[in-house]
Amino acid sequence: MNQVQSAIKSAHSVLTQKQKKDGHWVFELEADATIPAEFILLEHFLDRIDEDVEQRMGVYLRRIQGKHGGWPLYHDGAFDISASVKAYFALKAIGDDVDAPHMRRAREAILAHGGAERANVFTRFQMAIFGEVPWRATPVMPIELVLMPRAGFFSIWNMSYWSRTVVTPLLVVRAVEAQAVNPRNISIQELFVTPPEKIRDWNHGPFRSVWGRLFTGIDKVIRPIEPFMPAKLRKKAIQAALDFIEPRLSDGGLGAIYPAMANVVMMYRALGVSDDDPRARQAWQALLDLIVTHGAESYCQPCVSPVWDTALTGLAMVEASTGSRPTAPEATRDMLGKTAAWLRERQILDIKGDWAMNTKARPGGWAFQYDNDYYPDVDDTAVVGMLLHREDPKANKEAIARAREWIIGMQSSNGGWGAFDVDNNLDALNHIPFADHGALLDPPTADVSARCISFLSQLALPEDRDVIDRGVAYLLQEQEKDGSWFGRWGTNYIYGTWSVLCALNAAGLDHDHPAISRAVTWLESVQREDGGWGEDCATFEGAPPGRYHESLPSQTAWATLALMAAGRKDSPAVARGIASLVAAQGEDGEWQEKPFNAVGFPKVFYLRYHGYRQFFPLMALSRYRNLAASNSGKVEYGF
Repeated sequence: MNQVQSAIKSAHSVLTQKQKKDGHWVFELEADATIPAEFILLEHFLDRIDEDVEQRMGVYLRRIQGKHGGWPLYHDGAFDISASVKAYFALKAIGDDVDAPHMRRAREAILAHGGAERANVFTRFQMAIFGEVPWRATPVMPIELVLMPRAGFFSIWNMSYWSRTVVTPLLVVRAVEAQAVNPRNISIQELFVTPPEKIRDWNHGPFRSVWGRLFTGIDKVIRPIEPFMPAKLRKKAIQAALDFIEPRLSDGGLGAIYPAMANVVMMYRALGVSDDDPRARQAWQALLDLIVTHGAESYCQPCVSPVWDTALTGLAMVEASTGSRPTAPEATRDMLGKTAAWLRERQILDIKGDWAMNTKARPGGWAFQYDNDYYPDVDDTAVVGMLLHREDPKANKEAIARAREWIIGMQSSNGGWGAFDVDNNLDALNHIPFADHGALLDPPTADVSARCISFLSQLALPEDRDVIDRGVAYLLQEQEKDGSWFGRWGTNYIYGTWSVLCALNAAGLDHDHPAISRAVTWLESVQREDGGWGEDCATFEGAPPGRYHESLPSQTAWATLALMAAGRKDSPAVARGIASLVAAQGEDGEWQEKPFNAVGFPKVFYLRYHGYRQFFPLMALSRYRNLAASNSGKVEYGF
């Protein structure tokens, strides 16, 4: 146990040093090649080229090129046609010679996989903006859709928050058929197997259902009609789009996510708005704030994650400072007092965002980012609520009460919780030609639902029992045949199983419940020989759940936390997992982890939270130490 305590002390010290003066934490959030590539192309769209930034992003893009010649969607991943086309396009734009070895390898790989014509819808929009493909290469998405009420099948109000904010400015860009300035006249025609002007059918599938074929047929019917839409109606629709977008603009940008933010910048330029206009300046600055630089490299984050990072780090620090051998308890309490104050200031109490369409609950949530008040995040709110309750339930009483009220109001009719909306589950929309990424919606998921159950169970209010029970019933229905749970917002089955086992424990299910026993058996079956656990993003694409060729700190922490929540603190599997974490820690108190550990859209967009490798191992080690010293040996909290 002395080694465990030493590891806790070192990890605690690292996080202490990383806390900001005002009490919060924020770590880098990294995606794949597409975001920095799109930023470079955006600069060329606008002719606002920052040569220094672009060259540093070029260094980053060259470094992450895969051995297959193209670019993957996550560390050590398979070739992805869309990411590869964008990365090649961006590198050519900043001046890379097409005959350079890395460009030649990329081009050969792209052509071998069917050429740029096989790229996804968002990439085809990018190419249309630069005149590389005709606009008919993009699905029909009339701007008039924004005029459609929620009762309309194709209404933007039936889409998820991220889809709504990404699509609305993009519809304007498409309506006016915006064209990039492209000052260097960069073209990528060499990436096409068939010349774009000769391609008749761009909606080539694969179609996931009969719905897909039906909507493709509708696309073909509407396409010749769209140019004849009345000019007054189109003008009204563009104004309606602006009326939606502009109240939601902030220093964090529209929706505080890169695609929506970039589309707003392009929209304003396409509408002739000056770059000096306050709206355009604010939208552009929000993008610049996403850039991260390390020496000769830069990349653009998809968004920032301060609230999420702060809540999770705070929970790890609370765990480290409790028990019979706490780590710097007084100093930690002072730190967390500042953290709680910082979080309370950011609770959204007076803005009814898009989520209010389907609930009468008062505002009370937290957004994921610094500034995104229209779109509080259910997952963040539950985790912040748990932290505030553990930090000081009396001082944080009002904030916890409003969070509880909002979380209860956000429960969907099937008992689960989505990330941002209630009952956002019109699945047929995922089969329209525009939605080839299959993530247009925000239905309930096991991991988010588990967090809400954990929060409400931690509060232990009798009047919440029905809400909790309906949530538990949803989780039990979602269990996979092998005993695991799908993670959705984290990688992947280990993440989902950890989330749910914590919730079931907090909700009071017996540790011998069949669902818990099956989950434990599965977790133990995928433990690696070195005692750790590993899983990468390939499991979102059909790879065996819970398996990888190396153990990872975040995955090992999740698995051990899950087993401890299931009452197996004394099992050999937990002991081996803890030993693996201790052995993997560096002399500087940090753990290292290159593989991505989360997902935006499965098979399309993945994420690497740089803080996961540090605060989750600290949480697991501290929990293990505390349980070993506890009389009951039971995990008391839902996380």
